Amino acid sequence: MEKILEVKDLHVTFTTYGGTVQAVRGVDFHLNKGETLAIVGESGCGKSVTSNAIMGLIPNPPGKISGGKILFKGKDLTKLQEKKMRSIRGVDISMIFQDPMTALNPTLTIGTQLMEGLKQHRKVSDKEAKKRALEMMDLVGIPNPEERMKQYPHQFSGGMRQRIVIAIALICEPELLIADEPTTALDVTIQAQILELFEKIQEVTGVSIILITHDLGVVAKIADRIAVMYAGKIIETGTKREIFYKPQHPYTRGLLNSVPRLDAKGKLKPIDGTPPDLFSPPKGCPFTARCPMAMEVCNKIYPGSTTLSDSHSVDCWLQDERAKQLLATMVTN
Repeated sequence: MEKILEVKDLHVTFTTYGGTVQAVRGVDFHLNKGETLAIVGESGCGKSVTSNAIMGLIPNPPGKISGGKILFKGKDLTKLQEKKMRSIRGVDISMIFQDPMTALNPTLTIGTQLMEGLKQHRKVSDKEAKKRALEMMDLVGIPNPEERMKQYPHQFSGGMRQRIVIAIALICEPELLIADEPTTALDVTIQAQILELFEKIQEVTGVSIILITHDLGVVAKIADRIAVMYAGKIIETGTKREIFYKPQHPYTRGLLNSVPRLDAKGKLKPIDGTPPDLFSPPKGCPFTARCPMAMEVCNKIYPGSTTLSDSHSVDCWLQDERAKQLLATMVTN
């Protein structure tokens, strides 16, 4: 399959009065054309920083991309000047930001905000921009688009605002759409509608999607592949079926165990402990302190990536043959 995006050994740091935060520490992943990749992990693991790095939105200072490459259709985005990046951002790559309640300007009409990017990047007339805006509102399921274009964000519900934010991101027909926690502020019913909308949009436009979330339950419906992120690193990657039915990293299993299930008995099993301090991240596996199966080596050396299939890989010492033999011996005894 054609790769539209490749992130190679990405490092992002933030210099503060307290020291340097290593927010993203050698992240590798790729996105195929027309697929949906979900990046999953708890708050603070580096998901949003990774997406902002792709968009060229890391504020400098205090932040900077300190290493690695971000290849979009073969072009390294980290090497581009801001003027060139601005011509790509919103046109070839668009982003849906976390909170639809604050993503829209309260002083401008919905129509003005929808047409702004189109007129800026495509240089179309007001008439053409309005026609395109009405088409996008219809695509994302906004009723009475002609009337709604004249209204302001406060006249829309949370779900409707999120649909408008999606329409703004898609109006210039990008090839890559990054959705950063697009359902966080919405109730469960609206979440389901927004996820169905992503499926419909991908079917109609063929856009490639990176979905960023902390909730594995959200991605179960629409993701093709899942990358599990922890403490600035991607620790497991696989297809949806591989991650849900054959998780190999203890952290991935912990995330799955903390998802509510209708057939589950008893209480949910939270992951005990807290993530490591990224001012001085551990040398070994960052999950060691919280892992019920941690070994001495886990704390000292970061495990190499083990390839389990063409699509499934994991960074965990439990995949080492010596660990497997030890576990087999323990089970036998």
